[in-house]
Amino acid sequence: MRPIQLLTVLDLEFLSTREGHHTPVMLWGPPGVGKSQMVAQVARRHSVAMIDIRLSQMEPSDLRGIPFRSGSRVEWAVPSLLPDSDRHGAEGILFLDEITSAPPAVSAAAYQLILDRRLGEYQVPQHWAIFAAGNRQGDRGVTYTMPAPLANRFSHFEVETNLDDWVIWAYRNGIDERIIAFLRFRPELLFDFDPAHNPVAFPSPRSWEFAHRALQKFDQHPQLLQSALQACVGPAAGVELHAFVNSLEQMPDLDAIIAGQEIAVPDEIDLQYAVAAALVGRAIRAAEQGGAQETIGNILRYAGRFPQREMGVMLVSDMHRAIGSTVFEVPEFAEWAQLVSDVMLFEQ
Repeated sequence: MRPIQLLTVLDLEFLSTREGHHTPVMLWGPPGVGKSQMVAQVARRHSVAMIDIRLSQMEPSDLRGIPFRSGSRVEWAVPSLLPDSDRHGAEGILFLDEITSAPPAVSAAAYQLILDRRLGEYQVPQHWAIFAAGNRQGDRGVTYTMPAPLANRFSHFEVETNLDDWVIWAYRNGIDERIIAFLRFRPELLFDFDPAHNPVAFPSPRSWEFAHRALQKFDQHPQLLQSALQACVGPAAGVELHAFVNSLEQMPDLDAIIAGQEIAVPDEIDLQYAVAAALVGRAIRAAEQGGAQETIGNILRYAGRFPQREMGVMLVSDMHRAIGSTVFEVPEFAEWAQLVSDVMLFEQ
């Protein structure tokens, strides 16, 4: 399932705790596709705590607690890492990450916690959602087969990579526009992992964020930049990205485009992707500062000049995803839409 759809699933499952019909959710997927980040995003959206428990690093007693004598009885001390409404809030998310990497004895200790929302005398607060995530057995991670009794305690979703969804996230999180442009140009490199070869560094949504950081740190050190990019996304993708970044020295004047001047569209396809990504970034910054209508209008005029109208459609679609319906409110939108009326807009 696409990340943008899974975010809706997680949102609804979180809200369902208020109605008393929450079902724990298990997210499956290869490394680096954003499973943990989606759960954290839901927690931020609702301004609630997220307790991240890495079951792979635990022993059964870490969940169950340890016994102590109380008079003639033995009681159990509740681990402080488990949700407590007084300390953590009435609502929140209990996230059991790396659950498929947990030894069977640890995952068995989680059975009651997941289905019955309790461990012995401990009770998960009523309005806390339970989510989990893990790699599949074919992903070359440290994984165990999920026992049937544990699997039957979840609803299961597999995380797919989707470039449009990643681009929305990237613009909203300030990812370098050169990375976005490169992946629009080479979409198959968003995620390229072959478990048979077991690479150390490989392209994934997570490692492209690392490449973004490398660009910020090493951009002024050209002798180091290619190696830094390869260290993040692997040798082949790193070389391609480095060559792409170097080619952008021939970019047209973006300030002139924003000012409404008649600037020619470059002939090279890679430069067209780069211009499109950079203009979306300019639109986002203009919208944040207020009074973006002139900027958006001039971008729409430029979008109508692309020889391949699909490129202009991609630019406007990404701009709409990033800043919303403001795009539709400028007069130039109707003119641009007329130019591309026979071209299908990208799916939202």
